[in-house]
Amino acid sequence: MVKKRNVFDINFDPDAEEDEQGFPAGNPPTLETKSFNVQGHPLQNAQPPRRGPMASAISETAAANVERSQAEAAIRAENDSLAGEHVRLKRLGLITDLLPTAKIAMNKLTRDRMAKLDPELDELKASIIAVGLSNPIRVEQCEDGYELIQGFRRLSAFRDLAAETGDPRYLKIPAALVPRGEPVVDLYRKMVDENLVRKDISFGEMAQLALSYAAEVNIDVNDAVGQLYASALKQKRTYIRQFATMLEATGGAIRHIEAIPRSLGLELYKALNGDAERAGGLVALLVDDPHRDAAAELQILRTFVVGTTKPGKKPAVRSTAKTSLRIPRPEGEARVLVSDGRIELRLNRDFSGLSKLKLQAGIEALLNALDGS
Repeated sequence: MVKKRNVFDINFDPDAEEDEQGFPAGNPPTLETKSFNVQGHPLQNAQPPRRGPMASAISETAAANVERSQAEAAIRAENDSLAGEHVRLKRLGLITDLLPTAKIAMNKLTRDRMAKLDPELDELKASIIAVGLSNPIRVEQCEDGYELIQGFRRLSAFRDLAAETGDPRYLKIPAALVPRGEPVVDLYRKMVDENLVRKDISFGEMAQLALSYAAEVNIDVNDAVGQLYASALKQKRTYIRQFATMLEATGGAIRHIEAIPRSLGLELYKALNGDAERAGGLVALLVDDPHRDAAAELQILRTFVVGTTKPGKKPAVRSTAKTSLRIPRPEGEARVLVSDGRIELRLNRDFSGLSKLKLQAGIEALLNALDGS
């Protein structure tokens, strides 16, 4: 029996196999070749060299670093822009927040509102209950909280409402932040200019603020009035200075400064100006009634003013004659103007550098010499 053999005819095409395999083994043929336009160039239509895995990783890392750097630069630029806008808005007092009233102190500035019963505070509280607070207070951030710059009455109203109603909404108040480190005179000016538009702030309150500010920054009270009330009319500044002189003469004995009408304050100024004995008499009258209220104090002041003016007797007419002198000096010509109750000396010299003791000794020597002539 003849066994059947299975025969398979396999035809190999070496050239086709090599073309399909390519080099290296397993890589598909390159479809694109770099073309050089120079005829006869040895690299014309040659394949570009293949990059290894390390070179590819380095290239990808570099590209990622560049992209990350660009993103970080864009973020920094945006942050700088936002920070600049924040500072600008803060300087304008346009950044507001709800701040706890317990964290707001009133120690940095002397208030131009007296801490007495405000008859209009109830109206303000009723308005806050009805429509809320439309005008935020202004504060400066400090180490332990905030310092009040503007809004004494508004802060007082919120604190009263919190105590009276127990409503937690009044434990925080809308507040605008002002930049830290602003000069004291600018802070005072902001407070003063806001209250100058109010008709109920008295000349006594404004004068007391000028006295406190002058003592705080160690300047003359007249200069303090000029700095704080630069926005006020000249006549108003004059009234404030006269009230300040009157309050200074009584040494803080007047308690209800806010209750003094303008006319009474000016009369007191005329009665006390330059007369320490009269000022002492008024202080004694006030001290004799330690439990006085505003009405009782006003009565004491009015009685004092009436007592200083003798009815039926015209005040003595003071002489209007004037004498002028010109005295040559090493510094230049000294001009002296003398009238009733006044000696005026003008010389091209800075007398402010002299000590008070030296000035006093010189003036006393002048007066003694005049008395002895």
